[in-house]
Amino acid sequence: MSKKTLWSGRFSEAPHGLARSFSASVDIDKALAMEDIRGSAAHVKMLAGRGIIPKKDAARIQKALSEVKAEIEKGGFPFRDEYEDIHMNIEKRVIEKAGPAGGMIHTARSRNDQVVLDERLYLKSQTALILDGIAVLCDRIVSLAEDCFGAVMPLYTHLQRAQPVLVSHHLLAYFEMLKRDRGRFEDCLKRMDSNPLGVCAGAGTSFPIDRKMTARLLGFSSVTENSIDTVSDRDFMTEFVFCSAALTGHLGRLSEELVLWSSEEFGFVDLGDAFTTGSSIMPQKRNPDIAELARAKGARVTGNLVSLLTLMKGLPLSYNRDMQEDKQPVFDTARTVAGTLAVMSEMLAGCRFNTGKMRESLSGGFVTATDLADYLARRGEPFRSAHEIAGKAVAHAEKKGKDISELSLSELRKFSGRIGEDVYDAVSIEGSVKSRNSQGGTAPSQVGKMLRKARRQISKWGC
Repeated sequence: MSKKTLWSGRFSEAPHGLARSFSASVDIDKALAMEDIRGSAAHVKMLAGRGIIPKKDAARIQKALSEVKAEIEKGGFPFRDEYEDIHMNIEKRVIEKAGPAGGMIHTARSRNDQVVLDERLYLKSQTALILDGIAVLCDRIVSLAEDCFGAVMPLYTHLQRAQPVLVSHHLLAYFEMLKRDRGRFEDCLKRMDSNPLGVCAGAGTSFPIDRKMTARLLGFSSVTENSIDTVSDRDFMTEFVFCSAALTGHLGRLSEELVLWSSEEFGFVDLGDAFTTGSSIMPQKRNPDIAELARAKGARVTGNLVSLLTLMKGLPLSYNRDMQEDKQPVFDTARTVAGTLAVMSEMLAGCRFNTGKMRESLSGGFVTATDLADYLARRGEPFRSAHEIAGKAVAHAEKKGKDISELSLSELRKFSGRIGEDVYDAVSIEGSVKSRNSQGGTAPSQVGKMLRKARRQISKWGC
């Protein structure tokens, strides 16, 4: 190879050292090495099958690719910045091993379609890992909900005690979020599952290639339709990071509740020693650091999403070197999401709920005031006036230092003659929970259905 140029005879002067180091990406995109080898092997097989290159030369290239793969796996591959990226590093190593025939590896392809292929293959495998990770976390959540079925806690709105609900019901809210997240990744997977190889630099190729053959060899369900769009498309990467941002947003909400619930002020959950840390100065502390870090990961992934959206905004068709910057936010996102799912699954497996404390926290706060209003509405009182009556009863109880359920019948009847002795069943914690029997409500009969449905769904996911 000429020291002046990388692979072209066009230039008479070698790249400036700063330009070469500034443009080199192999330290980042070497994460795509296995995908690059896999794509090259399929491409060469297709070229030989179509008679575009001799089969004996294809065999030499395939052998060289296998040797390069082994070198990378064993940590002995000589990554070189002067070859810019992983694609040229592998191609040059193949040529070193296979001789001049190795140069045929790049027939009927460009780095433009090659990199998109590698990225699609990488994200397909990463998405599969994330789908499994979501299923495992859902299994942990549903197991906790099954273990504490029947226990009650306050539902909070504006972080104020609002109404009594089953703990299981609260936990299953996160199952629903994660189920939607999984659905988004499944949809995202469909759109990245299309073979870009063969569109070359962006205009296609004059060689008689078979793109459907490489699609079959690489496990794609279709081929991309437009060569210009194919080399300039990064939607599948942006969508992957968006799905990840939505997921880490949900994980952050769960983490926030674990942080709050593990405090002395709440005392709802014990996260255990394995997922908490001490203080460098205060020996009594047990800090929920892992939950806090999981909460923080959403900011990181959202930042990656903004980076990708900003990177692609306003780029003219087709390929631009700006797109070299697409990998770092995507790689970081994939690692971050997989790691967060794994640590949260293990943390939840070891946490213990203090259901007694949860039940205690329902005293005070008048959490069954809505039930009093509903009780009156069922007896013919217009809901707005029923709401006003219940509010007056709350104000009276607050002055007396009592809960609504502790007021005497004569006291309650001062606010409405519609109130009878059965009011105490309505305004009790158990009565309140049991009465919320609408579909999706917190009544044990409804939550039991949700649990069984969630368990069936998890089984379908193979977890």
